[in-house]
Amino acid sequence: MTQKYNIAVVGATGAVGTEIVQILEQRDFPVENLYLLASSKSKGKKIDFKEKEIIVEDLAEFDFSKVNIGLFSPGGKISEEYAPKAAKAGCLVIDNTSHFRMHKNVPLIVPEVNADELEQFFQDENRTNIISNPNCSTIQMVVALKPLHEMSIINRVVVSTYQAVSGAGNTGMDELYKQTQNIYNNKELIKQKFTKQIAFNVIPHIGSFLENGNTEEEQKMIDETKKILDEGIKVSATCVRAAVLIGHSEAINIEFDSPLDEKDAHEILSKSHGISVIDYRRDEGYVTPVETAGEDKVFISRIRNDESIDNGLNIWVVSDNLRKGAALNAVQIAELVISRHSNKISY
Repeated sequence: MTQKYNIAVVGATGAVGTEIVQILEQRDFPVENLYLLASSKSKGKKIDFKEKEIIVEDLAEFDFSKVNIGLFSPGGKISEEYAPKAAKAGCLVIDNTSHFRMHKNVPLIVPEVNADELEQFFQDENRTNIISNPNCSTIQMVVALKPLHEMSIINRVVVSTYQAVSGAGNTGMDELYKQTQNIYNNKELIKQKFTKQIAFNVIPHIGSFLENGNTEEEQKMIDETKKILDEGIKVSATCVRAAVLIGHSEAINIEFDSPLDEKDAHEILSKSHGISVIDYRRDEGYVTPVETAGEDKVFISRIRNDESIDNGLNIWVVSDNLRKGAALNAVQIAELVISRHSNKISY
């Protein structure tokens, strides 16, 4: 008989939380009891799960001692307060926020890339009981880089992102929709979530600016790639918000320490788990964000040699940021845990 688990989804009414609930059902995750948690203003709302209506509970009132795994996506400040409380109560926390990612004793996991990091984590009797989900733009990039890095060491990566407004949550999607409506209706454009008009525009600014000139999003990609893949990789990132609802795109330039031909890269990536290569040098022979919405894989196109440098390669990487970039990766971590480390989960 399959072991089932009590699961809590924290931030269940948000864009990522809603996606987590759907993915748990779609993948038939072995759920015994599902607890949906949010702020007090969402208490009493109903969300469908496996033909049942589950009532959203107030996070502040919840007892995590009855939960095996908590999938957190409530915002950094909320996770900072409640994730340690849940972990102390015996709940294994898989956190989608940025708060714990760079903590030394918290593993930062992408199952296709560094699943083995969990071995050491679970061997530690004093473990934090918190696992972090990386940034959405980092996840799809390292999934693409990992098999190439195994073939030829990556020295440097230069990435420019084109990130969907759903990365800023439901409010980001609402703002794009409303601004687009107002443009067509000749009404005033209201900026609330974004610093500039997002409709029919791109904004090279995601997160606050840091002293070094990077934004927080750019620094996340730099730091997280090093932690997940290899501290020796140099990373330069420019992160841009684009007028796209769902699906982050990335133009990635890679410099290797030895030659890696575009044909070899194509073959390596085509055989890699979690990746779909769609790369035909003709009209429509590549992937755009629209096609990735609702899809689980990381899609790669435009694989070509960079003739401006030695051992250079360019690739185009696109993925559904709400799924593989957040909700799906968190559920995959949970699946990895129950398949390899179920004896370490509190009951």
